[in-house]
Amino acid sequence: MKIERKMPTPEQFEAIYRSVGWDAPGLEQIGVALKHSLQGFMIFDDGKPIGMARLLGDCAMAYLIKDVAVLPEYQHRGAGTLLMQEMLEYIKEQLPVGWAVGVELTSTPQGEAFYRKFGFRSCPNDVDGHGMFMMLAVE
Repeated sequence: MKIERKMPTPEQFEAIYRSVGWDAPGLEQIGVALKHSLQGFMIFDDGKPIGMARLLGDCAMAYLIKDVAVLPEYQHRGAGTLLMQEMLEYIKEQLPVGWAVGVELTSTPQGEAFYRKFGFRSCPNDVDGHGMFMMLAVE
């Protein structure tokens, strides 16, 4: 497996996103989202895209990990771990010594144990309340 710091194409994004059972928006919307993302990460097996993630953020105080997805046949084989390690390393490289930033993500219930291995905490906890989310549709 090889990891690269690059954005997937909208078509790659859609294929990997759908492979894990998520409903993907249209290619145009995906393209705009990718264009405005801070950094993309792709993982390949023999040149075949098998996983992806993207990072949003202000490069100073907050980062948001989005769309971590690995093709089902490659799950539990280290691809997700490589993606997470590469994203966290990327964030560290962006910051001067002494800075700390908040890194957030939204997990599926099945993924929570995986993200805890990297130091993420479920909310609520002693310090933080529930994370909150809404989908806003323009009709």
